[in-house]
Amino acid sequence: MPTKIARNALRMTAFGLVALSVSGCNLASRLSEVGDGPKLTKIINPNARPSYKPVSLPMPAPEIAQDNPNSLWRAGARAFFKDHRAKNIGDIVTVKLDLADSAVFNNKTERDRDDSEDTDVTNLLGLETEFSKVLPQAISPAAVMSFGNKHSTKGDGSIERDETLKLTFAAVVTQILPNGSLVIVGRQEILVNSEVRALMVTGVIRPSDIDSDNTVADDSIAEMRVAYGGSGTLSQLQQPRWGTQIWDIIFPF
Repeated sequence: MPTKIARNALRMTAFGLVALSVSGCNLASRLSEVGDGPKLTKIINPNARPSYKPVSLPMPAPEIAQDNPNSLWRAGARAFFKDHRAKNIGDIVTVKLDLADSAVFNNKTERDRDDSEDTDVTNLLGLETEFSKVLPQAISPAAVMSFGNKHSTKGDGSIERDETLKLTFAAVVTQILPNGSLVIVGRQEILVNSEVRALMVTGVIRPSDIDSDNTVADDSIAEMRVAYGGSGTLSQLQQPRWGTQIWDIIFPF
C-alpha cells in the first residue's frame, strides 16, 4: 500500500513539473516580448519542424507514358486547351457553399374527450336481491358499476429558424463510383486566438455538374454532409459544464 501511494505521489509530482515547465516557457516568452511585442518566426524548412507529418491522400493509378515522337502532343499532359476539371482520384475541385435555410412552423392542437359508462343489474333470474347477502355492504342493483373519464389536451408550438452559411473551399476526389460519379471530401481548420473553426463537407457529384472553372455548387452535391463548428475557450464558455450535462441526462424529473 505505501508503494502504491509513493507511485501516485511521483506521478503527481511529474505532472506538476511538466505543467510548471510549460507555464515557465510561456512566461519567459511573454517577458521577452515586453516593450517590443511578439516577433515573427524565422523561415525554415517545413519538413524539419518537429510536428511535421507527411500528408497521405488518395492518388490516381499511375499512367504509362506513350512514346509518340512524331507528334507535338503528349498523352496525359495538361495542355492549355485540355479540360482541367477534376475527374480522377486525388484531383481537387472547388466547392461553392451557399446555404440559406429558413423555416417557420406553427402548430396548435386541442382535444376534449368525455366518456361515461353505467352498468346495472335490474333482473338476473331473481338473484339480484342476493347481492346484499354475498357482499359485506348492500349495493343497489340499479347502479352496480359506473365509469367516467374526462380528458382535455391543449398544445401550442412555434418554431422559427433562419440560417445562412456561405463559403468557398477546395475538396479532394477520394473515390470514383461505378456510375462515374465522384465522391469528394473537403476539410478546413482555422486557428485564431486559441479558437478553432472547422469545416467538413462530404458528398457525391457528377462530373457534368463541374463548371469549366472547376467549381461545383452545393445544390449539385448529393448526400451532402456539412459540419461547421468551433472549439476553444469561447466555445467552452458557451456550453454548460460536463457535470451539468450529465445531470440533465440522468435526472428523471
